[in-house]
Amino acid sequence: MAKNLVIVESPAKAKTIEKILGKDFEVKSCFGHIRDLEKDDMGIDIENNFKPKYVIPDDKEKVVKELKKLAKDTDEVWLATDEDREGEAISWHLCEVLNLDPKTTKRIVFHEITKPAIENAVQHPRKLDMDRVNAQQARRILDRIVGFEISPVLWRKMSMRNSLSAGRVQSVAVRLIVEREREINTFNSVSTFKVEAWFTGKDINGKSISFKADGPGKFKTAEDAEKFLQQCVGAAYTVKDIQVKPGKKSPAAPFTTSTLQQEASRKLGYSVSKTMLLAQKLYESGNITYMRTDSVNLSDTAVGEIEKAIKTSFGDKYHQHRKFKNKNESAQEAHEAIRPTYMENTTVDDSDTRKLYELIWKRTIASQMADAELEKTIAKIDISTNHEELSASGEVLKFDGFLKVYMESHDDEDETEEQEGSLPPLAVKQSLDLKEMKATERFSRPAPRYTEASLVKKLEELGIGRPSTYAPTITTIQKRNYVEKRDKEGVKRDFRILLLKEDKITKQTDAENTGAEKSKLFPTDLGMIVTDFLNQYFNNVMDYGFTAKIEEEFDEIASGKKVWNKMISEFYSPFHKDVENTLENAERVKGERPLGTDAATGKPIVARMGRYGPMIQIGSVEDEEKPRFAKLKATQSIETITLDEAMELFKLPRTIGQFEDSDVVINIGRFGPYAQHDKKFYSLKKEMDPYTVELDEIGPLIAEKRAAKDERTIKIFEKEKIQILKGPYGPYIKQGLKNYKIPKEKIDNAADLTVEEAKAIIEDVKANPPKKKAPPRKKKAE
Repeated sequence: MAKNLVIVESPAKAKTIEKILGKDFEVKSCFGHIRDLEKDDMGIDIENNFKPKYVIPDDKEKVVKELKKLAKDTDEVWLATDEDREGEAISWHLCEVLNLDPKTTKRIVFHEITKPAIENAVQHPRKLDMDRVNAQQARRILDRIVGFEISPVLWRKMSMRNSLSAGRVQSVAVRLIVEREREINTFNSVSTFKVEAWFTGKDINGKSISFKADGPGKFKTAEDAEKFLQQCVGAAYTVKDIQVKPGKKSPAAPFTTSTLQQEASRKLGYSVSKTMLLAQKLYESGNITYMRTDSVNLSDTAVGEIEKAIKTSFGDKYHQHRKFKNKNESAQEAHEAIRPTYMENTTVDDSDTRKLYELIWKRTIASQMADAELEKTIAKIDISTNHEELSASGEVLKFDGFLKVYMESHDDEDETEEQEGSLPPLAVKQSLDLKEMKATERFSRPAPRYTEASLVKKLEELGIGRPSTYAPTITTIQKRNYVEKRDKEGVKRDFRILLLKEDKITKQTDAENTGAEKSKLFPTDLGMIVTDFLNQYFNNVMDYGFTAKIEEEFDEIASGKKVWNKMISEFYSPFHKDVENTLENAERVKGERPLGTDAATGKPIVARMGRYGPMIQIGSVEDEEKPRFAKLKATQSIETITLDEAMELFKLPRTIGQFEDSDVVINIGRFGPYAQHDKKFYSLKKEMDPYTVELDEIGPLIAEKRAAKDERTIKIFEKEKIQILKGPYGPYIKQGLKNYKIPKEKIDNAADLTVEEAKAIIEDVKANPPKKKAPPRKKKAE
């Protein structure tokens, strides 16, 4: 038995640290949190100053038992959980469960898993920081209160389903997405005409090149644009003025949690949760520093290593020492930005994490590199016939600096300058030959829908959430079906062009694909209805400023300036009154929108939420005749669907013809679109639209599904509706919609099973159902 027991959070981290510390240390993982609040009565004793009631989950009993035994048999226990508030709280829970004295137990922290960092931590242990523990407890308790008190209100007042929930940060994140969607829905696009002229000139080698000049602002109407072009007929064009300005571009700061999430989304297409999983893996294997931080600071040691790497690889002129400052004054547990542990490692062997590591390496090294030096030329061109000005600009890169390694990407809602081209040598009073001048119709656009990255950016700007909360928040709102991430196809739109060429003006129309979006966050109808309800009755909880203020109060608790249960009490009293008032006085939410009247029957038509999602209803439950229902398409919404679009949905079921002498009927069921043929059902492929799919597509589908079924069918007992099938993990029995495991001793002879044996297996499984597997270990409650 080793003299020292070190407890960390993850097994991967344990292995790495054990190699560094040597034989006197045994390093064990507690697999994240070992205790959580009880489910009963919220797990909080509200009457007793909000005292939390903790319990060890079933799946952690074994881990706790092992740690207790090891702690009892060792000389010294060291707590080495992560350095943030969550990690501090885990260490406190370990003290509580393992009967360790938090005042004397050694607590060590490090934000990089290297030999010097670990050894330095062991040489300089500290005590548990109860202020940080209390800040984490306050967050956990307040979030539990909000979730446990508002969710039942939603169940009572909204008849859709009982899986509805609310959360202090998640509900505000959904509100942002809902508000952006409504901005887009109500946006009225306005067209303007932009004038661009193309000239020719000779470059330094005497070669003729074309360059562009922009017109004097935008014209509101086609008539105004045409009038301007008319004034340019027969004009001479002369260079009136040339300005050459030096410019520079500076590198971005090294990564924080949120900027890493944003850039990995833009450059690599990673979801926020995937980025955090890969970053965790890189940290635990000792490749990068701690991945939950809002600091842009770099240690002196790191800055020295980066300088050495830059000078070795690129030369002295590419290095520029920089010190970045946090915009956020209350940067929590801020020690250092995310950076590679060893700058000499430009990549890693692991294929899963390689792209993310290389992104971090490039961003880090670029942050200490010289500015890129530019020369920008702006030429003003006079039009002789109306003395208006055109403006041509070009940019020459004189020194690439940090651009040799890395260029930061931008969201589609960021206003980024167009990439400048280069201009030929020009001189004042020089005459220019006009090739052509165009006035092109352009349309104003609404703010784009959020991506995961731009939502993180917005939450950070508003001061909502902290580094550890962004990924779980975005995952939760999608799991709850309040938000979905999907693509949107563009629509074709015509635009007008007025062309001046050889002193003649011609008009033409062209087409463009507009409105296409990829991997954007769309609110569901459920998300919109829940948001409206919460906005109406819990406006404090949904207020951006209020939510940010709560985060600041957590920071004050962490720094010892505020007492945690006093802060909870100040929040709870008015909040609980809102809950009681809503339960008593709020009307039930119908979540419906009248669309009109059915011409054939005179019955009302409404778009509303049903048990299985948004739908259209013709008629009322009070009518003698049952109402008719149709499910909305995935791309349709209760808020925007028109009466005509709603009536199209009632074209189902569609009989599209006969296949093998039996009708093929297309419809939509609880599990999506399907084809019904010969009393059997076949799910349509994703790309098949149930409203337009034809028989020539369905025939091959039926044949393909049959072949796949035949391939996995071992035996069928038609009368009893029992099948013996091949599955990915071996043969199994299926009766109706339920599957039954075949005992090991009979698997090899599954084909020989009789109907009686199959029935006996089914009865045995029903009588002795398999024990449910323990749920996967909880990650840190972020």
